[in-house]
Amino acid sequence: MRQHRNLLIRSTLLASSVLLAAASYAAVTPDELKQLDANLTPMGAERAASKDGQIPAWGGKWLGAPPGVQWKRGERYPDPYASEKPVVVITAQNMAKYADHLTDGEKALFKKYPDTFRMPVYPTHRDFRYDDTIYKNIRTYAPGTRMTADGNGLKDAPPIVPFPIPKSGLELMWNLRYSPSMNTESATYDQAAVYGDGNIAWGRVRYSILSPRNGANFDLKSDTRGFFRTATDLPLRDRGMLSVGHEFYDKEGSDTRRAWQYNPGTRRVRQAPEFGFDQPSGAGGIRTLDDDRLFNGSGERYNWKIVGKREIYVPYNNYKLMSPAKYQDILGKGHLNPDYMRYEMHRVWVLEATLKEGFRHQYAKRVLYLDEDSWTALAADNYDARGQLWRTNLAATVYAYDARNLYPTTTTYHDLISGAYLADRLTNEGPMPVLNNSPEFNETYFSPDAARGAGH
Repeated sequence: MRQHRNLLIRSTLLASSVLLAAASYAAVTPDELKQLDANLTPMGAERAASKDGQIPAWGGKWLGAPPGVQWKRGERYPDPYASEKPVVVITAQNMAKYADHLTDGEKALFKKYPDTFRMPVYPTHRDFRYDDTIYKNIRTYAPGTRMTADGNGLKDAPPIVPFPIPKSGLELMWNLRYSPSMNTESATYDQAAVYGDGNIAWGRVRYSILSPRNGANFDLKSDTRGFFRTATDLPLRDRGMLSVGHEFYDKEGSDTRRAWQYNPGTRRVRQAPEFGFDQPSGAGGIRTLDDDRLFNGSGERYNWKIVGKREIYVPYNNYKLMSPAKYQDILGKGHLNPDYMRYEMHRVWVLEATLKEGFRHQYAKRVLYLDEDSWTALAADNYDARGQLWRTNLAATVYAYDARNLYPTTTTYHDLISGAYLADRLTNEGPMPVLNNSPEFNETYFSPDAARGAGH
């Protein structure tokens, strides 16, 4: 049985490689690149406003903290739009009027929580921008981006946005994986699994990443991997667990992630070859490892398709949700307290992933909604093997003034069947994350020996 399954998988991969080989060099052409100075932004988004004006034209006028905002590194980010009021509040009673601008997951939340779930919609803003070096790198390196034959790796790609004008679902998936991220990130994230009866199971992880590709002095040839390290403080039964890993961007096949785990019970570090995909992760096991930032890691188990573009109400500029509020005020039954949420209408790419024959995953289909201005996933709908919408996820974001980057803050993973949800990446009652300011991080810090030493 196992031999038959392995043969099927190898056959599927071979067929995929043949189909993808022709698309391996579908990088942006020099003529297409000119659009980034014309009808498209330097990131590949549409510059123009929407026809009804609800989405404004791209401004890109602010780099770092906006003028007049008093802020210094280490402090919470002040909300530059704090004085604004909602232009509409969508409820279960009026949602039909706005259905064309809602995801299936948002509609499901209205249906499941008709008395409490609501979406306060604020004016849309496209005011922030990225460093000129990021735009320059896209123009310089995107034309030379090459995809491996199996589509599971990239060669000679810029640090972010390898396909500013994507032509296939696989290219769009790579834009998501290469969406703007930090050179370094160090944070203690609280997790709350909120059950239908209001009880909460708590988790806490100390999270560190190093992405040399996103550093100021990246090397296109040598900086071909990123590093992660997570240490568990809660729940107490898992306290002391530590994982380190390396993510390879340019590899073919399945060997794109290498991870090791330290177990405090055995005091041993072991390689974790299956670390990733649909392993349960976080308090309550409500999300999978590759649910991180709504999709993370290898896309080898799915066929990817661009569904198109839509104008959708999504979480955006969620500074209030990242304020020093109390968790008891933020966490409600079924969903976060809507008073802390902010939604705006943005153009999003709709990316669909369907499970390949011969592969397994908890999610038979995933639909991801990618912000056109950053390529970051803001919402995701995940379906089970019966085709039923099972989990819907929403990622709140802020523009981080210090990192000059869109930063995913509190992310919620809703189980529509059980009524439980996970609120992840909470920092309200703890210290601010440290972004692009961890010079002590190096490859050694993310090694198996470092995990062993930290455990002892």
